[in-house]
Amino acid sequence: MPERAEFPASPDSAAPADAPVILSNAVGSFPWSVFAERHPALIRKVRDAFPYGPEQHRALDALLKSSTEGVIEPLGAQASDREQWDAWGRKYFGRSWFDVPFLWAESYWYRQLLEAVAYFAPGPWKGIDPFRPFKLAELDTPEAAEELSALDALAERPVEDQEQALLHGSLWGNRADLGFRLAAKEGEPAADSLLVANDSEPLRTLFAGGTLCLVADNAGRELIPDLLLIDHLLRHHRAGRALLHIKPYPYYVSDATTADVLDALRRLTAVKGAAADSGHRLWSALTDGRLVVRAHPFSCAPLPYADMPDDLRQEFAEADVTIMKGDLNYRRLIGDRLWPATTPFAVPTAYFPGPVAALRTLKSDVIVGLDARTESALVATEDQRWRTSGTHALIQVRS
Repeated sequence: MPERAEFPASPDSAAPADAPVILSNAVGSFPWSVFAERHPALIRKVRDAFPYGPEQHRALDALLKSSTEGVIEPLGAQASDREQWDAWGRKYFGRSWFDVPFLWAESYWYRQLLEAVAYFAPGPWKGIDPFRPFKLAELDTPEAAEELSALDALAERPVEDQEQALLHGSLWGNRADLGFRLAAKEGEPAADSLLVANDSEPLRTLFAGGTLCLVADNAGRELIPDLLLIDHLLRHHRAGRALLHIKPYPYYVSDATTADVLDALRRLTAVKGAAADSGHRLWSALTDGRLVVRAHPFSCAPLPYADMPDDLRQEFAEADVTIMKGDLNYRRLIGDRLWPATTPFAVPTAYFPGPVAALRTLKSDVIVGLDARTESALVATEDQRWRTSGTHALIQVRS
C-alpha cells in the first residue's frame, strides 16, 4: 500500500471528470485513520455509554475485527433494508473495508454499528441512539451556555450584523463563538481570516423571502447555530418558509435526528433572554408550518447527491437556496473524489437542481473552489494538514 495519499496538482483548467474516488488504503491518510484509529475508539465509547448485553458486545467486537482486519459482509437476513444495501454495495462484499470507496464504506460501517447495538431489532434497545449521550453532553457545557448568553449582546446590533454573525455561527458549528463575535479577542484570528473561500455576500443575496432548505449536519452545539440562523431568516422575512433536513435515524457519530432537534429547542427555551426568544419562535414556526423538519431516507444513503431521487430533486429545485452544512454533506455534494483544489465549485455541482451553498469546516480531503494562490499558501505553511484539521472553513455558492 502507498505510504501516504497523493493529491493531484491543480491545473489551469477545470478538473477532469474522472477525478479519482477516495479510498482508505493509503496508510497514514485521513480515510485510513478513520478506519484504523477513529472507528475502534468510537466502538469503545459506544460500549461504555450504555450497559449493552453480551450479544451487543459480541457484535461490536465482530464489527471491530471485520473493519480493521477482515472483509465487508452483507447485513443479516433479518435486516429490513438488506435488499437496499445489497443493491448499493453487492460488488464490495468480500473486499477489505480499506479498498472500497471511502464514502460508501464509512456509511455502511455506521449502518453495521446500528445493527450491532440492535437499533432496528425488536427488543429493549430498539430505537436507542447509541450516540445520544455524546450529543446531550455537548448541550450542557459552559461553552454552550456562553454561546447562548452571547445572543443577548448580538440582539443589540444592527440586523445586518446579526445575520453575518449567525451565518458564521452556523458555519463554525461547535466553534460558534467565532461567529457570534464580530471582532476576535486579542491574540485570536478573525473568523474571516480562517476562510479559504468566502461567498457569504453572494449567499445572502439568495435569501429572497421564499423557501430555504438547510441540510443539517451535526447535533448538539452545531445544530443550535443552524436553528438560530433559520429563526433570524424567518423573523426578518429573509425566508418565508424553511425546510430543515435531518437524518431519519442515527448516522455517523453526531448527525442530527428529529430527537436532536427537539433537544436543541428545549435547550434554547430553558434559558432566558434572546436564546429563549429564538427557541419559542422556532417552536411556533414548527407548529404553524413555516419551519418543516424533513427526514428523507436518502439522507442516510452512501451516495453522492448527484444520485438523489426525483422527489428530493424537486424539493431542492423549488427552494431559493439549499444550504449544505458540514463535511459529510460537502463530500456528498461534490462527490468524494480527489478533485484538484482549484476546480471551480460550479463544475462538480452543475447537476444540482437549484441554487446551492456549502457551509463547511475542513475535516476531510475533498476540496474545490480555491484560487491557486490560496492553495499554494496553505500547502506551504501546513503541507496537506489544512484539509482535515478543522481549523479552516469555507462558504461556497453556485447560484
